[in-house]
Amino acid sequence: VKMHFCIPVSQQRSDALGGRYVLYSVYLDGFLFCRVRYSQLHDWNEQLRRVFGNCLPPFPPKYYLAMTTAMADERRNQLEQYLQNVTMDPNVLRSDVFIEFLKLAQLNTFDITTKKDYLDIFLPNEESIKIKIITSDTAERVLEVASHKIGLCRELLGYFGLFLIRFGKEGKLSVAKKLADFELPYVSLASSEVENCKVGLRKWYMDPSLDSMLMDCRAALDLLYMQTIQDIEKEWAKPTQAQRQKLAAFQKEDNQTKFLELAREVQHYGYLQLDPCTCDYPEPGSGAVLSVGNNEISCCITLPDSQTQDVIFQMSRVKCWQVTFLGTLLDMDGPQRTLNQKLELRFQYSEDSCWQWFVIYTKQAFLVSSCLKKMISEKMVKLAAKNPEMQIEVPEQSKSKKYHIQQSQQKDYSSFLSRKSKIKIAKDDCVFGNIKEEDL
Repeated sequence: VKMHFCIPVSQQRSDALGGRYVLYSVYLDGFLFCRVRYSQLHDWNEQLRRVFGNCLPPFPPKYYLAMTTAMADERRNQLEQYLQNVTMDPNVLRSDVFIEFLKLAQLNTFDITTKKDYLDIFLPNEESIKIKIITSDTAERVLEVASHKIGLCRELLGYFGLFLIRFGKEGKLSVAKKLADFELPYVSLASSEVENCKVGLRKWYMDPSLDSMLMDCRAALDLLYMQTIQDIEKEWAKPTQAQRQKLAAFQKEDNQTKFLELAREVQHYGYLQLDPCTCDYPEPGSGAVLSVGNNEISCCITLPDSQTQDVIFQMSRVKCWQVTFLGTLLDMDGPQRTLNQKLELRFQYSEDSCWQWFVIYTKQAFLVSSCLKKMISEKMVKLAAKNPEMQIEVPEQSKSKKYHIQQSQQKDYSSFLSRKSKIKIAKDDCVFGNIKEEDL
């Protein structure tokens, strides 16, 4: 599955000797991840090829003559495609060559030195644990340390993840993004300009039936119990009045097992709810609140007359989806202000034997896309469990497990588009024809 890498903009820079080069702003899941030069990516690709050979995707060629603006824009698009395609191989994702380069790129971009420090990891009950880290520790490593501290079984790490979470006014909670295994949580937190943002530990699966995998681990059960309470308090999960009374009674008795058994019957149990956004259904500009989980996208749509309408899209009827940047390029010097981000997620859905596009405008579009990928991944694992002759490798769920599936059944359901006609280019963002390869 492709990672959500994109390069929506490149910038001209001058070096100490007066030469000029191009700096590419690489975004991951809609957040600025790093800034790198072509020469750095080229050297990295050469290192990867020495390890993995010719199985890597093609890398954009060098230009030995002056580049026109069109050529520079083509290279930016090619580099973006390379980053997306190279991450489809889980062996590449786990390799030291891949991880070490991106670690250094993140640290250098935000001018953060490698040193010992502390990081607060917030649990679903909004209390935190303080862990010792090195600023260059990846999310995978930080998750291991945090899990060890709370006694979470190592074999269950694949069911949990680290997230950037914004704690808003009146107890509002918003998940900004899930941190990729190779991301540096310390750097991502320091570079994020999301207000009141913290690193949080939450379960990372969309199929409620997977709760059964956590029941024998005390720490995992505690985390699941805390997150369920939080989801109900934040009104992400919506119990009836009768369910609420029974849940309160079980909570008072601290009967976690009975509490979770009943909670699984609650509407939107285990779903991830987005911030209020807009959509084009039933008409453009309609308000919407999306909840994603259990193989569906549930939308509560506010109609022009202020009435609400609930619409459910089953994942089995979603053909594909794409995320598009609609942003305006702004200040090129601020670490997180390259884009005034406006994101569009659209998915193609089968209704009454007709394929229709449903469009959502939300800053959490990449998070939704990650959830959709997760649901498909979990469905494929279930299919593999029913058919031992199939093979598929699922790196996120458990790195020690491999599943088998026929190659013909693997599909790339998602894509990323940078809609050029919707992006306003500032003067300094273009790459002019007087830039030569030796300057890069």
